[in-house]
Amino acid sequence: MNSRRNFIKQAGIAVAGAALLPSFACSSTPAAAGAHPIGLQLYTLRELLPKDVKGVIEKVAKAGYKEVETYGYTADAGFWGLDAKTFKGLLDANGLKAPSGHFGLDGFIKSGNLDEVKPLIEGALTLNMEYLTCPYLDESLRPDLDAFKKVAARLNEAAELCAKSGLQLAYHNHDFEFKKYGETTGYDILLQETDKKNVQFEMDLYWVVRSGNDPLALFAKHPGRFVMWHVKDMDKANNTINTEVGTGKIDFKSIYKHAKESGLKHLIVEQENFSKDPFVSIKQSFDYVNRELV
Repeated sequence: MNSRRNFIKQAGIAVAGAALLPSFACSSTPAAAGAHPIGLQLYTLRELLPKDVKGVIEKVAKAGYKEVETYGYTADAGFWGLDAKTFKGLLDANGLKAPSGHFGLDGFIKSGNLDEVKPLIEGALTLNMEYLTCPYLDESLRPDLDAFKKVAARLNEAAELCAKSGLQLAYHNHDFEFKKYGETTGYDILLQETDKKNVQFEMDLYWVVRSGNDPLALFAKHPGRFVMWHVKDMDKANNTINTEVGTGKIDFKSIYKHAKESGLKHLIVEQENFSKDPFVSIKQSFDYVNRELV
């Protein structure tokens, strides 16, 4: 995970912690078959993408994916050296859509200067995104519950600006949000104090499970808030390692039965480490999700 930690410091995208595997209840009615197109978080291919953007995107489409989620966009660097319009053309040529992107918001959360968010909105709009997603919070922005309350307020401000352009803001979790402060957590604060209309959540199922929490309990407590999922499996022998979807510990079939309660609209595969060729891996994960879940 060291390469990802280094990337966090450079680009504001992160990883955290440790813990346990919950058991999942198995009730509710599954979403209609084929209801959710399968996406790939492009961070999965972060080692390959900057070297050959066109070739990687072509292989993602050939693997069967219909959507991608971007990361790391800036107005200066664009999407891996391509400006937003050019990258949109590449996606179009391969039959791909990008409903969401991970955009670093640490600077805005620290300063409160909405001008820092405006170029990110422009990049998202060029790709016809639905969600501008906050991928991570720097440790300095979350030392206690009061800090999480400030983050929630900042997210509401950014969300209001996004809404004027037809976007919704979303928040992607790791495991640090589940640290207990008495009887509550930072994640509780974010869910309770953000605007339900303009701020949604992208649940990273791996990090929820790894933190010792139950996705189904969160769906039940906050129905409709989790419009996106990161479907990322946990190695059976080592909780800190990802594996191909369907080969690890996480019971995605039971979780997917609650897709409607969750509010799920976009199912996004992600994997951060590999024991095989990454393109073989993403194809294997796609085939499992396509065959067994959606």
